Amino acid sequence: MRLSEFRQAIRDEFGDGYGRVLTRDLVLTPLGSTADQALDAGVPAKDVWLALCAETDVPKSRWFGVGLPLPQK
Repeated sequence: MRLSEFRQAIRDEFGDGYGRVLTRDLVLTPLGSTADQALDAGVPAKDVWLALCAETDVPKSRWFGVGLPLPQK
């Protein structure tokens, strides 16, 4: 996942304003930091996105994008 895809996923799932608040203020337990801090520290965007989804109880059916199917195994 590219950073631009991460930002689009945030907008699609949470909206522009609330998404910015989440990435700035919500500490993601598995990462021990906010999403913005983790990205700045070099954590891959996909890992940050999945941690954010888990922390905010996004249904697993939307972890790979709103309206997109789960990836093939």
